[in-house]
Amino acid sequence: MAVIGLLDSPAANPCLAASLMNYRHAFHAGNFADVLKHVVLARILVHLREKPAAFRVIDTHAGAGLFDLSGPEASRTGEWKNGIARVRAAAPPADIAVLLAPYLKTIAACNHHNKGGLVSNDYPGSPLIALHLMRPQDHLTACEIVPSVANILADHVGRDARAKVIAIDGYVALKAYVPPKERRGVVLVDPPFERLDEFSGLLDAITKAWRKWPTGIYMVWYPLKEKRRVAAFSRELARIVTRKLLRIELDIAGDADSLAAAGLFVINPPWRLADELAVLLAWLTPILARGTGSAHRLNWVCE
Repeated sequence: MAVIGLLDSPAANPCLAASLMNYRHAFHAGNFADVLKHVVLARILVHLREKPAAFRVIDTHAGAGLFDLSGPEASRTGEWKNGIARVRAAAPPADIAVLLAPYLKTIAACNHHNKGGLVSNDYPGSPLIALHLMRPQDHLTACEIVPSVANILADHVGRDARAKVIAIDGYVALKAYVPPKERRGVVLVDPPFERLDEFSGLLDAITKAWRKWPTGIYMVWYPLKEKRRVAAFSRELARIVTRKLLRIELDIAGDADSLAAAGLFVINPPWRLADELAVLLAWLTPILARGTGSAHRLNWVCE
């Protein structure tokens, strides 16, 4: 698949390039934050499939789409060993296994046998998870600002007619592609949080998108490093969004020098999602914990 557009590229904006090129998701693929984000995404997609009408997934910061966990980047950090590797090695009870199945089956589908009969050790990003769980009538708009990364994503997507890969700034895309023609779907906003004004830019983009499409589902990922800033963002988001707003957080009590806690805000979550996540988080938290004091949070946010 060819990349079909190019806006606000790093080549056209050196300052933008400086802020973006340092982020390499390949180093962190499959870690605890990915597990949290992708489990939630998979459950939302399962719920969207319950109605026959088509839906669209808009991924504003799509990345490369597939990551080799045995490659040099992932091997250097080894974060996946304390993330997806722990989940796959665990023996969940039947109710948890049912809830995890769409996510884990997607990962299995993205791995293959090579000529020597060995199974690859790949981890799918959100675009490939979405494609695996979508139906023939559903569509994906995957946005990635770095052209070389967008080209890699296009290669992973292949000739799937349901998907468009666009080299565009995610926040610009959010303004341009909302509402989708299907009028059903989910927007995943997963910025790298390398810019000092990321929360303010994120709030502005979500506010404008929500006002154009207030019935859409929005997933907003964030690192939980600056609790005051997250709390302020939460208050502002709840003040603007007059819909159900679910806050989901996971703290693995890891090394203070690395990311040890992350969360998601979900606007307009499917009605059974909170109940499912209450069960899943109670099981996932001790599985992913790195130390004492691990915890999770699941609550409705009010202004």
